[in-house]
Amino acid sequence: MEKNNTKIPSFAINGINLASPRLKSDVIYATDDFFADKNRLIKVTDPIFIPDKYDNNGKWMDGWESKRRRTPGNDYCIIRLGTKGIIKGVDIDTSFFTGNHPPKGSIEAAFLEHEPDKNTTWTELLTTIDLSANNHNYFEISNDKPFNYIRLNIFPDGGVARLRVYGMPVGVWEPNPADGLHELSAIINGGNIVGFNDAHYGDPWVILAPGRGENMGDGWETRRRRVPGNDWIVISLGSPGIVKRVEVDTAHFKGNYPDSCSVQGALIKEEGALETLTDKCDWQELMGQQKLEMDKIHTFGSSVIKNIGAISHVRLNIFPDGGVSRFRIFGDLYNHGF
Repeated sequence: MEKNNTKIPSFAINGINLASPRLKSDVIYATDDFFADKNRLIKVTDPIFIPDKYDNNGKWMDGWESKRRRTPGNDYCIIRLGTKGIIKGVDIDTSFFTGNHPPKGSIEAAFLEHEPDKNTTWTELLTTIDLSANNHNYFEISNDKPFNYIRLNIFPDGGVARLRVYGMPVGVWEPNPADGLHELSAIINGGNIVGFNDAHYGDPWVILAPGRGENMGDGWETRRRRVPGNDWIVISLGSPGIVKRVEVDTAHFKGNYPDSCSVQGALIKEEGALETLTDKCDWQELMGQQKLEMDKIHTFGSSVIKNIGAISHVRLNIFPDGGVSRFRIFGDLYNHGF
């Protein structure tokens, strides 16, 4: 079953999937999911097809699929995003759905303090548009407002393998965090990956996601280094801050965790080209090289963290290569004159 050749747009390459379960997103409602459970719509893994797999309702499909509609109207599904964000584009992925894919679809969104109801006013992000079978259907979104709920409409019925909602989270800083420190690097606080030298395995942005990794694929991992040097990744913090604590989690990385790591920092008021944030940046040493262990949360505090003042970006260096499940920077917010 071959898919059409579809070029991946920049919003899908550079954006964060706001509908990912890694951000605690959830499918909260579907008009109907008789053939395939609505919760599969946002699964982290790519969809699969098992030719001979059937369940009590018919052919098992890896996605969300409604029954054949015999009444007027259309089916839809509502997703609560794990964090509010500005949406740059979507992928309505119909992989493996051919004679049962919806011929048309649309996307609506809302920003709510409570779950949507019949009185909710939805904002149209994507007008009703044709969908291709067994294919990634990418659509760019032009709306600079933040949203935290998405409604996927399909016309009239059918199956969608995955919905990816790409964009940038909008952070909301708690006035009094539990231990007095803010997680400056967190995706849900506006942290982001802006550069790396290698990301052969996994999705780099998930190192900034909440919780611990579920498996070895839930993190950032580089290929085996066969030349001198080391691998690195650059993070823009959700807000400039003064760093007090660093956490490096190698959960599930055992035979492939980095031998050691170091962290550098910089205060950058205007983000320029990628090279400005990487090798040519005026990096200062925030934390010297520290040994790492397999499958462990490493916490580094004042004994090894240097006082270099406020920073807006950090560079995590791993020696020589390997995998990191989660990376967290904690500290005090700093906004003076920035």
